[in-house]
Amino acid sequence: MKPAARRSAGDRPRSAGVSLNRALSKLGYCSRTQAEALVAAGRVTVGGEVVRDAERRVDPDRDTIAVDGKRVVEERKVYLMVNKPRGLVTTRDDPEGRGTVYNCLDGLDLPFVSPVGRLDKASEGLILMTNDTRWADRLLDPLSGVDKLYHVQIGAVPDEALLERLRAGATVGGETLNARSVELLRAGQRNAWLAIELDEGRNRHIRRLLEANGVEVLRLIRVAIGRLPLGDLAKGKARHLTAEDLALLADRGDADELG
Repeated sequence: MKPAARRSAGDRPRSAGVSLNRALSKLGYCSRTQAEALVAAGRVTVGGEVVRDAERRVDPDRDTIAVDGKRVVEERKVYLMVNKPRGLVTTRDDPEGRGTVYNCLDGLDLPFVSPVGRLDKASEGLILMTNDTRWADRLLDPLSGVDKLYHVQIGAVPDEALLERLRAGATVGGETLNARSVELLRAGQRNAWLAIELDEGRNRHIRRLLEANGVEVLRLIRVAIGRLPLGDLAKGKARHLTAEDLALLADRGDADELG
Protein backbone atom coordinates (compact mmCIF):
# COMPACT_ATOMS: atom_id res chain seq x y z
CA MET A 1 0.00 0.00 0.00
CA LYS A 2 1.38 3.37 -0.95
CA PRO A 3 1.84 5.87 1.88
CA ALA A 4 -0.62 8.75 1.89
CA ALA A 5 0.66 11.78 0.02
CA ARG A 6 1.61 14.73 2.13
CA ARG A 7 -0.93 17.53 1.88
CA SER A 8 0.16 20.90 0.65
CA ALA A 9 -1.06 24.10 2.32
CA GLY A 10 -3.71 24.47 -0.38
CA ASP A 11 -4.95 20.88 0.14
CA ARG A 12 -5.55 21.15 3.91
CA PRO A 13 -9.15 20.84 5.07
CA ARG A 14 -10.85 24.20 5.50
CA SER A 15 -11.58 23.26 9.12
CA ALA A 16 -7.87 23.45 10.03
CA GLY A 17 -6.23 26.58 11.42
CA VAL A 18 -7.91 29.96 11.46
CA SER A 19 -9.33 32.31 8.84
CA LEU A 20 -6.79 34.39 6.92
CA ASN A 21 -8.09 37.69 8.28
CA ARG A 22 -7.83 36.37 11.85
CA ALA A 23 -4.33 35.06 11.16
CA LEU A 24 -3.15 38.54 10.12
CA SER A 25 -4.70 39.92 13.30
CA LYS A 26 -3.11 37.21 15.48
CA LEU A 27 0.28 37.95 13.93
CA GLY A 28 -0.15 41.58 14.98
CA TYR A 29 -0.22 42.97 11.44
CA CYS A 30 -3.64 44.66 11.33
CA SER A 31 -7.26 44.34 12.41
CA ARG A 32 -9.55 41.72 10.88
CA THR A 33 -11.47 44.43 9.01
CA GLN A 34 -8.25 45.84 7.55
CA ALA A 35 -7.15 42.30 6.66
CA GLU A 36 -10.37 41.72 4.73
CA ALA A 37 -9.66 44.81 2.63
CA LEU A 38 -6.08 43.72 1.94
CA VAL A 39 -7.24 40.25 0.88
CA ALA A 40 -9.99 41.64 -1.35
CA ALA A 41 -7.42 43.88 -3.04
CA GLY A 42 -5.25 40.87 -3.91
CA ARG A 43 -2.36 42.05 -1.75
CA VAL A 44 -2.12 38.91 0.40
CA THR A 45 -0.46 35.64 -0.57
CA VAL A 46 -0.34 32.29 1.21
CA GLY A 47 2.55 30.08 0.13
CA GLY A 48 3.14 32.42 -2.81
CA GLU A 49 -0.46 32.14 -4.02
CA VAL A 50 -2.69 35.21 -4.10
CA VAL A 51 -5.73 34.56 -1.90
CA ARG A 52 -8.89 36.64 -2.23
CA ASP A 53 -10.98 34.78 0.34
CA ALA A 54 -10.55 36.27 3.82
CA GLU A 55 -12.16 33.14 5.31
CA ARG A 56 -9.54 30.82 3.79
CA ARG A 57 -8.20 28.59 6.57
CA VAL A 58 -4.48 28.93 7.26
CA ASP A 59 -2.00 27.97 9.96
CA PRO A 60 -0.08 31.09 11.07
CA ASP A 61 2.71 28.87 12.48
CA ARG A 62 3.26 26.89 9.26
CA ASP A 63 1.97 28.86 6.29
CA THR A 64 4.02 31.64 4.69
CA ILE A 65 1.71 34.66 4.67
CA ALA A 66 2.85 37.81 2.88
CA VAL A 67 1.40 41.27 2.20
CA ASP A 68 2.68 43.12 -0.85
CA GLY A 69 5.37 40.47 -1.19
CA LYS A 70 6.75 40.94 2.33
CA ARG A 71 6.37 38.04 4.73
CA VAL A 72 4.29 38.74 7.84
CA VAL A 73 6.06 37.56 10.98
CA GLU A 74 4.74 37.61 14.51
CA GLU A 75 5.40 40.92 16.27
CA ARG A 76 6.84 41.21 19.76
CA LYS A 77 4.17 40.90 22.42
CA VAL A 78 2.88 44.22 23.72
CA TYR A 79 0.67 44.78 26.77
CA LEU A 80 -0.76 48.25 27.47
CA MET A 81 -3.08 49.99 29.87
CA VAL A 82 -5.00 53.05 28.69
CA ASN A 83 -7.03 55.64 30.58
CA LYS A 84 -9.84 56.14 28.07
CA PRO A 85 -11.57 59.52 28.19
CA ARG A 86 -15.30 59.88 27.70
CA GLY A 87 -16.27 60.39 24.06
CA LEU A 88 -13.89 57.91 22.43
CA VAL A 89 -15.14 54.67 20.91
CA THR A 90 -13.32 51.38 21.47
CA THR A 91 -12.61 50.43 17.88
CA ARG A 92 -9.82 50.87 15.33
CA ASP A 93 -11.76 52.66 12.62
CA ASP A 94 -15.09 54.38 13.11
CA PRO A 95 -17.30 54.93 10.04
CA GLU A 96 -18.83 57.98 11.72
CA GLY A 97 -15.42 59.62 12.07
CA ARG A 98 -15.51 59.74 15.87
CA GLY A 99 -12.36 59.70 17.95
CA THR A 100 -11.19 56.25 19.00
CA VAL A 101 -9.18 54.77 21.85
CA TYR A 102 -6.25 54.59 19.41
CA ASN A 103 -5.92 58.37 19.76
CA CYS A 104 -4.44 57.59 23.19
CA LEU A 105 -1.55 55.73 21.54
CA ASP A 106 -0.26 58.68 19.50
CA GLY A 107 3.52 58.96 19.71
CA LEU A 108 4.08 55.36 20.79
CA ASP A 109 6.07 53.02 18.55
CA LEU A 110 3.84 49.95 18.55
CA PRO A 111 2.79 47.00 16.42
CA PHE A 112 -0.93 46.64 15.81
CA VAL A 113 -2.76 46.14 19.10
CA SER A 114 -6.42 45.52 19.91
CA PRO A 115 -8.57 46.42 22.92
CA VAL A 116 -9.26 43.66 25.43
CA GLY A 117 -13.02 44.08 25.77
CA ARG A 118 -14.77 47.41 25.42
CA LEU A 119 -15.95 50.54 27.15
CA ASP A 120 -18.85 52.37 25.55
CA LYS A 121 -18.41 55.90 24.21
CA ALA A 122 -19.84 57.57 27.33
CA SER A 123 -17.72 55.51 29.75
CA GLU A 124 -14.13 56.16 30.77
CA GLY A 125 -11.24 54.62 32.62
CA LEU A 126 -9.08 51.52 32.41
CA ILE A 127 -8.89 49.49 29.24
CA LEU A 128 -6.19 47.01 28.23
CA MET A 129 -4.72 46.66 24.73
CA THR A 130 -2.46 43.97 23.32
CA ASN A 131 -1.40 42.00 20.26
CA ASP A 132 -1.36 38.78 22.30
CA THR A 133 -4.72 37.23 21.40
CA ARG A 134 -4.25 34.19 23.66
CA TRP A 135 -3.68 36.45 26.67
CA ALA A 136 -6.66 38.61 25.74
CA ASP A 137 -8.90 35.55 25.35
CA ARG A 138 -7.91 34.32 28.82
CA LEU A 139 -8.83 37.66 30.38
CA LEU A 140 -12.17 37.73 28.57
CA ASP A 141 -13.05 34.14 29.41
CA PRO A 142 -15.91 34.17 31.98
CA LEU A 143 -14.18 31.24 33.72
CA SER A 144 -11.02 33.27 34.34
CA GLY A 145 -12.58 35.05 37.29
CA VAL A 146 -11.13 38.46 36.35
CA ASP A 147 -13.49 40.97 37.94
CA LYS A 148 -13.85 44.61 36.92
CA LEU A 149 -14.46 47.47 39.34
CA TYR A 150 -16.32 50.65 38.38
CA HIS A 151 -16.99 53.91 40.16
CA VAL A 152 -20.37 55.21 39.03
CA GLN A 153 -21.88 58.62 39.72
CA ILE A 154 -25.67 58.46 39.77
CA GLY A 155 -28.35 61.16 39.78
CA ALA A 156 -29.91 59.99 43.04
CA VAL A 157 -29.09 59.44 46.69
CA PRO A 158 -29.67 55.73 47.21
CA ASP A 159 -31.23 54.26 50.32
CA GLU A 160 -30.52 50.72 51.46
CA ALA A 161 -33.59 49.41 49.63
CA LEU A 162 -32.26 50.65 46.28
CA LEU A 163 -28.82 49.20 46.97
CA GLU A 164 -30.41 45.83 47.75
CA ARG A 165 -32.40 45.92 44.50
CA LEU A 166 -29.21 46.60 42.56
CA ARG A 167 -27.46 43.74 44.35
CA ALA A 168 -30.36 41.45 43.48
CA GLY A 169 -29.92 42.16 39.77
CA ALA A 170 -32.52 42.71 37.08
CA THR A 171 -33.85 41.05 33.94
CA VAL A 172 -33.82 43.39 30.95
CA GLY A 173 -34.99 42.26 27.54
CA GLY A 174 -34.82 38.65 28.66
CA GLU A 175 -31.21 39.07 29.82
CA THR A 176 -30.21 38.72 33.48
CA LEU A 177 -27.92 41.49 34.72
CA ASN A 178 -26.12 40.88 37.99
CA ALA A 179 -23.38 42.65 39.92
CA ARG A 180 -20.88 40.89 42.15
CA SER A 181 -21.10 43.77 44.62
CA VAL A 182 -22.69 47.22 44.94
CA GLU A 183 -21.46 49.61 47.63
CA LEU A 184 -22.10 53.27 48.40
CA LEU A 185 -18.87 55.29 48.22
CA ARG A 186 -20.19 58.74 49.11
CA ALA A 187 -23.35 60.79 48.74
CA GLY A 188 -24.23 64.44 48.32
CA GLN A 189 -27.60 66.13 48.39
CA ARG A 190 -28.63 65.17 44.85
CA ASN A 191 -26.23 62.50 43.62
CA ALA A 192 -23.91 59.79 44.85
CA TRP A 193 -20.99 57.57 43.85
CA LEU A 194 -21.29 53.79 43.86
CA ALA A 195 -18.59 51.11 43.61
CA ILE A 196 -19.92 48.33 41.37
CA GLU A 197 -17.97 45.15 40.70
CA LEU A 198 -18.80 42.82 37.80
CA ASP A 199 -17.60 39.31 37.11
CA GLU A 200 -19.10 39.40 33.61
CA GLY A 201 -19.42 42.10 31.00
CA ARG A 202 -22.61 42.35 28.98
CA ASN A 203 -23.39 45.23 26.63
CA ARG A 204 -24.01 48.44 28.68
CA HIS A 205 -24.33 46.14 31.70
CA ILE A 206 -24.21 48.71 34.51
CA ARG A 207 -26.19 51.37 32.66
CA ARG A 208 -29.00 48.93 31.91
CA LEU A 209 -29.04 47.60 35.48
CA LEU A 210 -29.34 51.11 36.89
CA GLU A 211 -31.88 52.23 34.28
CA ALA A 212 -34.04 49.21 35.17
CA ASN A 213 -34.19 50.66 38.69
CA GLY A 214 -34.97 54.19 37.50
CA VAL A 215 -31.47 55.51 38.21
CA GLU A 216 -29.63 57.93 35.90
CA VAL A 217 -25.92 57.40 35.27
CA LEU A 218 -23.92 60.64 35.29
CA ARG A 219 -20.41 59.19 35.03
CA LEU A 220 -19.05 55.67 34.73
CA ILE A 221 -15.34 55.00 35.29
CA ARG A 222 -13.61 51.62 35.25
CA VAL A 223 -10.99 51.84 37.98
CA ALA A 224 -9.61 48.29 38.11
CA ILE A 225 -9.42 45.01 36.20
CA GLY A 226 -8.75 42.10 38.51
CA ARG A 227 -6.20 43.36 41.01
CA LEU A 228 -4.74 45.86 38.52
CA PRO A 229 -5.78 49.44 39.40
CA LEU A 230 -5.97 52.37 37.00
CA GLY A 231 -3.79 54.28 39.44
CA ASP A 232 -2.54 57.74 38.50
CA LEU A 233 -2.31 57.23 34.74
CA ALA A 234 -3.41 60.51 33.16
CA LYS A 235 -6.62 60.60 31.16
CA GLY A 236 -6.00 59.97 27.48
CA LYS A 237 -2.60 58.37 28.09
CA ALA A 238 -1.23 54.84 27.76
CA ARG A 239 1.70 52.94 29.24
CA HIS A 240 3.23 49.51 28.96
CA LEU A 241 2.31 46.99 31.64
CA THR A 242 5.16 45.97 33.92
CA ALA A 243 5.91 42.43 35.04
CA GLU A 244 4.23 43.32 38.34
CA ASP A 245 1.12 44.50 36.48
CA LEU A 246 0.97 41.27 34.50
CA ALA A 247 1.29 39.26 37.70
CA LEU A 248 -1.73 41.11 39.13
CA LEU A 249 -3.75 40.08 36.10
CA ALA A 250 -2.46 36.52 35.99
CA ASP A 251 -4.82 33.64 36.52
CA ARG A 252 -3.66 30.11 37.30
CA GLY A 253 -0.02 31.20 36.83
CA ASP A 254 -0.52 32.52 33.29
CA ALA A 255 1.91 35.39 33.89
CA ASP A 256 4.78 32.88 33.63
CA GLU A 257 3.81 32.22 29.99
CA LEU A 258 4.02 35.84 28.89
CA GLY A 259 6.95 37.23 26.99
